[in-house]
This record gives sequence, structure tokens and C-alpha cells, in this order.
Amino acid sequence: MTGQKRAKKHAPKRGRGFQRTSSLVQGRVRDAGASRGFAVTRLLTHWAEIAGADIAAIARPVDVTYGRGGLGATLTVLTTGAQAVMLEMQKEALRERVNTCYGYSAISRVRITQTAPTGFAEGRVDFTPAPAGQPAKPVASPEQKANIAKTANGVGNSDLRAALEALGQNIVTRHRN
Repeated sequence: MTGQKRAKKHAPKRGRGFQRTSSLVQGRVRDAGASRGFAVTRLLTHWAEIAGADIAAIARPVDVTYGRGGLGATLTVLTTGAQAVMLEMQKEALRERVNTCYGYSAISRVRITQTAPTGFAEGRVDFTPAPAGQPAKPVASPEQKANIAKTANGVGNSDLRAALEALGQNIVTRHRN
């Protein structure tokens, strides 16, 4: 029967329109977290909310290891030597907060690992909290603005003149370290 239509094989449709980035990388993040022992990746992504701002500023979760009997896991937390004493006093509260994230008593022990304040594993861990906001941008004085406008005045194209004036103001107001 030559008149029959052949069934076409199509790739499965992903849906209509665009997808959220989180849905595209969710599986890879889960696999990466599972390789480090984090069954709940929310512990990594929402560390500041789970541990609290005070603990999150001085410590980062590194690893979750499970014992042979499976009677509880050990959470390894990275901190600086100076903050280790403060974190040691807050270990029990941290364990309770993390177990709240898991939904059951998964973590039975918190182990503190100390490192230099400059970082850990290629210097990627920074224990200083992020600044609250961007500092105010300095503004050029009226004399400097007039001098910049006078310098760019000879340019015939208005868009190019405006761009040169903006460049001049950026150069005049930048901080030198």
C-alpha cells in the first residue's frame, strides 16, 4: 500500500513560548548538589534565609556526609578562624534551622572547618557581606561641566556631542585609587 501516510517522528514539544531559566538548570543544580551531599539544594541557594543573616555572613555550607548507619548526617560549615568560636556557640541553633529546611531531623551534627579569610577553593568564598547599595555617583562641578561642553562644542553631530560630554563627565568624576 503505497498510499498510506508514514508516521512522522517528532521531537517532544517543550511547551509554548519561553521557559524560565530555573527550569532549564534545575536538574544540573540538583545533580551538582547531590554530588556534594546536599539532597535539598535549597540549603545552598537560600543559605542566608535558612541560617540567618548573622551566621550567613561568617559561614558557608561545604558538605553533607551521611554515616554508615544512616542515623543522621554531618553538615560541614566553612568559616574563618576568628569567627569559629562564635559559630561554635551557635551550632545547635544552626542545626535546628537546617533540619527545618529538610523537614525532618536529617542533620545530627555540625562540623566547623576553618580557613583563611581570603577564601577557599580558588578564592571564591568571600565572607564579607555584600554592600547594602551602590555608593552615590560623584557629580562634576559646574566649572568642569562648562569646560567639557566647550571642548565638545565643535562636534557637529548632536548624538556624538552628547556622548562625548558624558564621557568627559565620567573621566572627570572617576575616583583614582
